[in-house]
Amino acid sequence: MRTAMVEQMRGAGDLRTEGVTRAFSIVPRERFAPDAPLEQVYNRDDVVITKRDDNGLALSSVSAPRIQAQMLEQAEISPGMRVLEIGSGGYNAALIAELVGPEGEVTTVDIDPFVTDRAAQYLAETGYDRIQVLQVDAEGGVPQRAPFDRIIVTAGAWDVPPAWIEQLAEDGLLVVPLRLRGLTRSFALARKDGRLVSQNYDLCGFVSMQGAGANDERLILLQGEDIALRVDSDQLVTSPDSLRSALTSARVTRGSGIEVGGYEPFDDLDLFMATALDDFGLLVAKDAAIASGVVERSARMGAKTALADDSFAYRASQPTSDERTSFEFIVYGHGPHADQLVDQYIGLIREWDQSHRGGSGARVEVYPAGTDVRVPAGGRLVEKKHTSVLIFWPTSP
Repeated sequence: MRTAMVEQMRGAGDLRTEGVTRAFSIVPRERFAPDAPLEQVYNRDDVVITKRDDNGLALSSVSAPRIQAQMLEQAEISPGMRVLEIGSGGYNAALIAELVGPEGEVTTVDIDPFVTDRAAQYLAETGYDRIQVLQVDAEGGVPQRAPFDRIIVTAGAWDVPPAWIEQLAEDGLLVVPLRLRGLTRSFALARKDGRLVSQNYDLCGFVSMQGAGANDERLILLQGEDIALRVDSDQLVTSPDSLRSALTSARVTRGSGIEVGGYEPFDDLDLFMATALDDFGLLVAKDAAIASGVVERSARMGAKTALADDSFAYRASQPTSDERTSFEFIVYGHGPHADQLVDQYIGLIREWDQSHRGGSGARVEVYPAGTDVRVPAGGRLVEKKHTSVLIFWPTSP
């Protein structure tokens, strides 16, 4: 089953280098998730939840193999490196140990003693007991083991604390699932002239950071708990009652004229919208609300939404062929200014289509908070506790 998973991941492009492929072929993933069925353990897309809170929400997990492979490929780990993993579980640390070899060093940390005890036990049982497992709040890093050639964060982070930058070697890489305006991407960040600069990024999802680095999104209920807006902490929603009223108003529906193929990724459109729109959130809805026709199916996973004081507009898609091999982006608006907001949204979809679709993507730069940052046209500066994050879109040739 491990061999079959590796072959599937190679075919899908998850595994691109010999070292990462070899690590996945060697490390027994089932030993780090002994309570899960093997079919789940060796499913390329499956997350194994190892701890939940009282409400059933995941607190710790063994990430999906394709996400782990994605981040390890981003990290470009070589033999002999010193690597810090923030967010433990054991399995990913074992993969890293295979990549750094006997001359390298791996430190894996977590704030939860349940997680670190479990990781230490499984690592020892599988022969990876030279990995250092520590229970700490990773906001302060691990200064006694620094500097690190690579820091890999396997929990969703809202910010980059100073310790992670200070403890990163001058030519090191930080790979972190960073949340920007409600969207999380795994960024590979390199040090350059006092800031971090993105080398690449990928779509991902992770359990949120706990401890001093925790920063939860806000949920604005629009129709009980069935329909809500999820907004990041940098977004101010001044009139939630007006947005609730907007939901019950007549709906504006307009096609964009922009189509995508059935398997074409368009997550960069989401990131572009989050950059371009002054007020941005995710419209989320339960199945009953979707079935009633109040909102579209895209709200099940979080429809990317333009916000105004009393109106909002979001995107969905509808098939343009009976075979469902192509889809047109449709924009829906609610509220007294829905017409203007829908037109703005469609204009941005067309701008993405003309200037950025299939291009090199966004560039992200992370500066210490308080830095005077020049923001290019069309870019956005997102202020956080420790950093100012610049995101902009170089025009593709």
